[in-house]
Amino acid sequence: MGKIKKMKAIIVGGSIAGVSCAHSLTLAGWDVLVLEKSSEPPARSPTGAGLGLDPQARTIIKSWLPHPHLLDETTLPLSIDQNQGTDSEKKVTRVLTRDESFDFRAAYWSDIHGLLFNALDPTMFLWGHKFLSFTMSQDESTVKVETLVMETQETIEIHGDLLVAADGCLSSIRKTFLPNLKLRYSGYCAWRGVFDFSGDENSETVSGIKREYPDLGKCVYFDLARDTHSVFYELSNKKLNWIWYVNQPEPELKSNSVTLKVSQEMINKMHQEADTIWIPELARLMKETKEPFLNVIYDCDPLERIFWGNVVLVGDAAHPTTPHGLRSTNMSVLDAEVLGKCLGECGPENLNLGLEEYQRIRLRVVSEQVLYARCLGRIKQGLDRDGVGLEQKHMPFFSGAPLV
Repeated sequence: MGKIKKMKAIIVGGSIAGVSCAHSLTLAGWDVLVLEKSSEPPARSPTGAGLGLDPQARTIIKSWLPHPHLLDETTLPLSIDQNQGTDSEKKVTRVLTRDESFDFRAAYWSDIHGLLFNALDPTMFLWGHKFLSFTMSQDESTVKVETLVMETQETIEIHGDLLVAADGCLSSIRKTFLPNLKLRYSGYCAWRGVFDFSGDENSETVSGIKREYPDLGKCVYFDLARDTHSVFYELSNKKLNWIWYVNQPEPELKSNSVTLKVSQEMINKMHQEADTIWIPELARLMKETKEPFLNVIYDCDPLERIFWGNVVLVGDAAHPTTPHGLRSTNMSVLDAEVLGKCLGECGPENLNLGLEEYQRIRLRVVSEQVLYARCLGRIKQGLDRDGVGLEQKHMPFFSGAPLV
């Protein structure tokens, strides 16, 4: 008897959503090829930042790793979710809410990406390959992808049975099916930075921060001032992650990225504003952080569908979301797990059925979480006065989302 031909999945995007799908589809028995325009794996991304992993996502990630303990070794616990109000005139804070049963772990983006990438066969990745376009066969059974080899400027064609769009919130693949879809600007942007205090643990800046934030290393702090808020928590390897959301008109994006190029003048202005709003210890840390960057915050009204034929959306391509509730990475991991489980259980002969099941399971979950995160962000930014509470534990499916 001849061997059954393996189905081939082409994944566009080598970020966490893409590498997660590479794991889940490989386990489901698929051949996988990942296309990524970056020239090499992001061993230490200059714009990398912190993220929080919930228990369900951690369990899934550990199931993909040959050495699951490495996930705990590269993350720190976030067992406390604390919201506190900041009096910008008196430069003092007071606790508003405190949840001591918050079972997340804090991670540096590139550390998680590295764990996932290093657990895969590197030959399934084509680095320096920019996605250009795709076409589906008339019966929607195969897909052809055109990609540009950045080093040689050569255009090549790649054929497969499934196209997975893991190309982010500005997804060009999604635009093929939803050309009139416009992302919703949140009304604010986010300054972000990672402060590295390795070798400088006893500095005045670090001592002051630890005095004002005594639960660093196990707590995610939300500081709420008038019409603005910030997020602050510790990462492994002596790093402190901060995010500051600033209400402003929508900036013009000049590239296919939500990260803006910032000038020294913009950074200086941010430093000055930090002095007027935050307690001195937090403002000083922001000013001493090297290479802060600025993200434009978008989300999208929930989509009515996330697959067409043999093309499927995952991660931020399927559900652009604001970062409130620490959802983006966790949703991407669960998308990948559910997609792999559905395709594995339905089998290659029932690809459409597997994609329908993936959509049925995930669409309700991500839709509710996107809308909740939007509401949470608007309340903390002073854009709405009524709505959800401040604590993240009220997020829909907070205790776990269905997998199959």
